[in-house]
Amino acid sequence: MIVGVISDTHNLLRPQVFDVFAGVDRIIHAGDIGTGDILVELETIAPVHAVYGNTDRFPLVERLKDKEQLTLGEVRVFVTHIGGKPKEMRRFFPEVAHSDVVIFGHSHRPLHVVDDNVIFFNPGSAGPRRFSLPVTVGKIEINDGKIKAQIVELKV
Repeated sequence: MIVGVISDTHNLLRPQVFDVFAGVDRIIHAGDIGTGDILVELETIAPVHAVYGNTDRFPLVERLKDKEQLTLGEVRVFVTHIGGKPKEMRRFFPEVAHSDVVIFGHSHRPLHVVDDNVIFFNPGSAGPRRFSLPVTVGKIEINDGKIKAQIVELKV
Protein backbone atom coordinates (compact mmCIF):
# COMPACT_ATOMS: atom_id res chain seq x y z
CA MET A 1 0.00 0.00 0.00
CA ILE A 2 1.27 3.46 -0.89
CA VAL A 3 -0.06 6.48 0.98
CA GLY A 4 0.27 10.06 -0.19
CA VAL A 5 0.70 12.46 2.73
CA ILE A 6 -0.05 16.16 2.38
CA SER A 7 -0.57 19.11 4.71
CA ASP A 8 -0.97 22.87 4.81
CA THR A 9 -2.43 23.32 1.34
CA HIS A 10 -4.20 26.51 2.47
CA ASN A 11 -6.58 26.26 -0.48
CA LEU A 12 -3.83 25.69 -3.06
CA LEU A 13 -3.58 22.26 -4.66
CA ARG A 14 -0.62 22.36 -7.01
CA PRO A 15 -0.73 20.29 -10.23
CA GLN A 16 2.54 18.57 -9.23
CA VAL A 17 0.66 16.81 -6.41
CA PHE A 18 -1.33 14.84 -8.99
CA ASP A 19 1.90 13.59 -10.57
CA VAL A 20 3.54 12.61 -7.27
CA PHE A 21 0.38 10.94 -5.94
CA ALA A 22 -0.46 9.06 -9.16
CA GLY A 23 -1.08 5.44 -8.21
CA VAL A 24 -1.29 5.91 -4.43
CA ASP A 25 -3.87 3.79 -2.60
CA ARG A 26 -4.81 6.39 0.03
CA ILE A 27 -4.17 10.03 0.82
CA ILE A 28 -3.84 11.55 4.29
CA HIS A 29 -4.25 15.31 4.69
CA ALA A 30 -2.89 16.61 8.01
CA GLY A 31 -4.90 19.83 8.10
CA ASP A 32 -4.95 23.50 7.12
CA ILE A 33 -6.79 22.35 4.04
CA GLY A 34 -8.51 25.55 2.95
CA THR A 35 -11.88 24.48 1.58
CA GLY A 36 -13.55 21.15 1.05
CA ASP A 37 -12.87 21.53 -2.67
CA ILE A 38 -9.25 20.50 -2.00
CA LEU A 39 -10.45 17.20 -0.53
CA VAL A 40 -12.83 16.65 -3.46
CA GLU A 41 -9.92 17.12 -5.89
CA LEU A 42 -7.70 14.75 -3.90
CA GLU A 43 -10.52 12.15 -3.91
CA THR A 44 -10.12 11.97 -7.70
CA ILE A 45 -6.73 10.36 -7.01
CA ALA A 46 -7.51 8.05 -4.06
CA PRO A 47 -9.68 7.84 -0.93
CA VAL A 48 -8.79 10.62 1.53
CA HIS A 49 -8.47 10.65 5.32
CA ALA A 50 -8.18 14.17 6.72
CA VAL A 51 -8.10 16.14 9.96
CA TYR A 52 -8.75 19.84 10.28
CA GLY A 53 -6.04 22.36 11.11
CA ASN A 54 -5.96 25.58 13.10
CA THR A 55 -6.85 27.75 10.07
CA ASP A 56 -9.70 25.56 8.79
CA ARG A 57 -13.23 26.82 9.34
CA PHE A 58 -16.86 25.76 8.92
CA PRO A 59 -17.93 23.44 7.33
CA LEU A 60 -14.66 21.47 7.48
CA VAL A 61 -14.40 21.62 11.27
CA GLU A 62 -17.86 20.11 11.59
CA ARG A 63 -17.14 17.38 9.06
CA LEU A 64 -13.63 16.40 10.19
CA LYS A 65 -11.93 15.62 13.50
CA ASP A 66 -8.88 17.33 14.98
CA LYS A 67 -7.14 13.96 15.29
CA GLU A 68 -7.64 10.50 13.86
CA GLN A 69 -6.34 6.99 14.54
CA LEU A 70 -6.21 4.80 11.42
CA THR A 71 -5.13 1.28 10.61
CA LEU A 72 -3.62 0.85 7.17
CA GLY A 73 -2.88 -2.80 6.59
CA GLU A 74 -1.10 -3.83 9.79
CA VAL A 75 0.19 -0.32 10.50
CA ARG A 76 -1.35 1.97 13.14
CA VAL A 77 -1.30 5.62 12.10
CA PHE A 78 -2.12 8.64 14.27
CA VAL A 79 -2.90 11.90 12.45
CA THR A 80 -3.24 15.39 13.92
CA HIS A 81 -2.43 18.87 12.68
CA ILE A 82 -0.26 20.45 15.34
CA GLY A 83 2.68 18.27 16.26
CA GLY A 84 6.15 18.70 17.64
CA LYS A 85 9.08 16.79 19.02
CA PRO A 86 8.45 13.11 19.76
CA LYS A 87 8.74 13.59 23.54
CA GLU A 88 6.17 16.41 23.48
CA MET A 89 3.79 14.47 21.28
CA ARG A 90 3.94 11.45 23.58
CA ARG A 91 3.03 13.68 26.53
CA PHE A 92 0.09 15.44 24.82
CA PHE A 93 -1.29 12.58 22.72
CA PRO A 94 -1.75 9.19 24.42
CA GLU A 95 -2.53 7.76 20.96
CA VAL A 96 1.18 7.94 20.10
CA ALA A 97 1.83 4.99 22.45
CA HIS A 98 -0.37 2.84 20.19
CA SER A 99 1.00 4.06 16.84
CA ASP A 100 3.61 2.97 14.34
CA VAL A 101 3.45 6.27 12.44
CA VAL A 102 2.52 9.76 13.67
CA ILE A 103 1.60 12.26 10.95
CA PHE A 104 1.23 15.99 11.54
CA GLY A 105 1.68 19.34 9.80
CA HIS A 106 1.36 22.97 10.96
CA SER A 107 5.02 24.03 10.98
CA HIS A 108 5.39 23.83 7.17
CA ARG A 109 8.75 22.15 7.86
CA PRO A 110 9.19 18.61 6.53
CA LEU A 111 10.30 16.11 9.15
CA HIS A 112 11.01 12.38 9.11
CA VAL A 113 12.30 11.09 12.45
CA VAL A 114 12.24 7.61 13.98
CA ASP A 115 12.05 7.69 17.77
CA ASP A 116 11.62 4.52 19.84
CA ASN A 117 10.42 2.60 16.75
CA VAL A 118 7.75 5.20 15.90
CA ILE A 119 7.98 7.26 12.70
CA PHE A 120 7.17 10.95 13.27
CA PHE A 121 6.35 12.41 9.87
CA ASN A 122 5.52 15.95 8.79
CA PRO A 123 5.18 16.17 5.00
CA GLY A 124 5.80 19.93 5.11
CA SER A 125 3.60 22.35 3.21
CA ALA A 126 2.22 21.73 -0.27
CA GLY A 127 0.46 25.11 -0.38
CA PRO A 128 1.77 28.66 -0.68
CA ARG A 129 5.49 28.88 0.00
CA ARG A 130 6.29 30.20 3.46
CA PHE A 131 9.61 31.92 4.10
CA SER A 132 12.34 29.98 2.28
CA LEU A 133 10.91 26.55 3.13
CA PRO A 134 10.60 23.95 0.37
CA VAL A 135 7.18 22.99 -1.01
CA THR A 136 6.78 19.31 -0.16
CA VAL A 137 4.52 16.30 0.25
CA GLY A 138 5.24 12.82 1.54
CA LYS A 139 4.80 9.21 0.55
CA ILE A 140 4.65 6.24 2.86
CA GLU A 141 4.96 2.70 1.54
CA ILE A 142 3.57 -0.10 3.70
CA ASN A 143 4.58 -3.61 2.69
CA ASP A 144 4.16 -6.66 4.95
CA GLY A 145 4.24 -4.46 8.05
CA LYS A 146 7.40 -2.69 6.92
CA ILE A 147 7.19 1.09 6.56
CA LYS A 148 9.23 3.28 4.23
CA ALA A 149 8.58 7.04 4.36
CA GLN A 150 9.99 9.80 2.19
CA ILE A 151 9.64 13.54 1.72
CA VAL A 152 9.14 14.64 -1.90
CA GLU A 153 9.98 18.20 -2.91
CA LEU A 154 7.63 19.65 -5.51
CA LYS A 155 9.26 21.53 -8.37
CA VAL A 156 7.36 24.83 -8.34
